[in-house]
Amino acid sequence: MLDRTVQDAGSLGFAADRLARIDAFLTERYLGTGLLPHAQLLIARDGAIAHFSHLGNARVDGTPVGPDTLFRIASMTKPITSVLFMMLVEEGRVALDTPVHRVLPELKGVGVYAGGGGGVPFATTPTARPMLMVDLLRHTAGFTYGFQNRTNVDAAHRELKIESWHGNLDLDGFVAALGKLPLEFSPGDAWNYSVATDVLGAVIQRIEDRPLDEVMRDRILAALGMHDTFFQVPEDKFPRLADCYTFKADEGRVMYDPGAASAWAMKPRLVSGGGGLVSTSLDYHRFCTMLLNGGTLDGTRILGRKTIELMMANHLPGGGDLASMSRSMFSEATNAGIGFGLGFAVTQDVASTLVPGSVGDYYWGGLFSTAFFIDPVERLHMIFMTQLSPSNLYPVRREIRTMIHAALD
Repeated sequence: MLDRTVQDAGSLGFAADRLARIDAFLTERYLGTGLLPHAQLLIARDGAIAHFSHLGNARVDGTPVGPDTLFRIASMTKPITSVLFMMLVEEGRVALDTPVHRVLPELKGVGVYAGGGGGVPFATTPTARPMLMVDLLRHTAGFTYGFQNRTNVDAAHRELKIESWHGNLDLDGFVAALGKLPLEFSPGDAWNYSVATDVLGAVIQRIEDRPLDEVMRDRILAALGMHDTFFQVPEDKFPRLADCYTFKADEGRVMYDPGAASAWAMKPRLVSGGGGLVSTSLDYHRFCTMLLNGGTLDGTRILGRKTIELMMANHLPGGGDLASMSRSMFSEATNAGIGFGLGFAVTQDVASTLVPGSVGDYYWGGLFSTAFFIDPVERLHMIFMTQLSPSNLYPVRREIRTMIHAALD
């Protein structure tokens, strides 16, 4: 069984004093200055925990961050949904090159934006090819997010409240609404962070013919012993949910979703495979260890080893990277050398990233500044938890990554 206890860092190939200075850095630069409300850091090698720290208070009432504190992991939901889809691929029920409209006919004939919006009917042109399942996994489908505030298409997302988890749309209604809007580009022509993984969740639900949250619970969460991961926080676990904050330019850090009165207490109408889960570091540690183990944990196989290898390859067309292919978010120079696999960002060129790492390490993060990475070369992984949006306010995730690799003996 996977051990929850912290092992001797030296026996796992780390310099213990160098790991400890990460906590001091976080406390001095981020918690002590009020930039972050709290933090938790788990570092493991070959599944054994080398470092597990809990910094600050989870709630304004003084409840401290602890091993079982619950955090909203937002887009760290995406890798779990992607793994769930690949389980269906392994069973021969769908393929990466299956046209999406074969499972979701509401998206058949969707076109590419050519004009309109803001009260003017949209004009579209046909896509160069059909949208494929692989486009959903690697974010080359042509979809967007309403919060990007870039185009008339994402403005329509906001106006119609397409992405509201507690609105009028369930997953089927969500897909139907998307089918009435244009894509931002023809599938495969660019990369854009988007609702694609939510659409992937609808694909899973349609194939399985039962609710996505039930499928995920039965096939991954229960199978891996991730009993603290869910779309709706159970009443008996509610006291463990951390406060969540957002940053406003004129006010600084303000409360977004208090743990004591959270929206995650309600069952969402739109179950978001792209961002809806709450979890703990220890639960996500189980998920990461399964991936590092080649698809197994405690004798339970979730995926085949070769399937995981396929997921961690760069699937961006032409072997491109995020800096060159992204239409908006993640187009910064800091994403040079970073490709994208089937649900994860993947390092292709370490030198271009300007951060220590290994070719083939993979990672992602969430809106509330949570993050994980897995380095299969060094056999290590990290989970970082806090609760502050947006996630690009501070370079904390890159700083932690640098300090962890600096602690390797």
